[in-house]
Amino acid sequence: QVQVEESGGGSVQPGGSLRLSCAASGYLHPYYCVAWFRVAPGKEREGVAAIYTNGGLINYSDSVKGRFTISKDNGENTVVLEMSSLKLEDTAMYYCAASATCAGWQTAAGKWHWGQGTQVTVSA
Repeated sequence: QVQVEESGGGSVQPGGSLRLSCAASGYLHPYYCVAWFRVAPGKEREGVAAIYTNGGLINYSDSVKGRFTISKDNGENTVVLEMSSLKLEDTAMYYCAASATCAGWQTAAGKWHWGQGTQVTVSA
């Protein structure tokens, strides 16, 4: 059974940084896709960044490109989302999800396993 769990998040002022971590387990395949999504108040879900756990296919939404970095922490066997230059509009519930493939990741096409979410609040 695939399980996904996020950690990190919190509150920060504009321009600040936060780090989210995602641990996924239960996949039999040696690598799989892990992606971060967010849901802001009154807005639809947005795919933020995705990566294969072998380090391949790193991709970002235009809204976070250049500010967020997704990477694989091999020591901790987690996927990390480093968020910097945070803006008020980055405030959202952030979800980590895992799938066998990153194809169509931005719309979460196909079957994904989801974590419970972690809140990120950017406020002055």
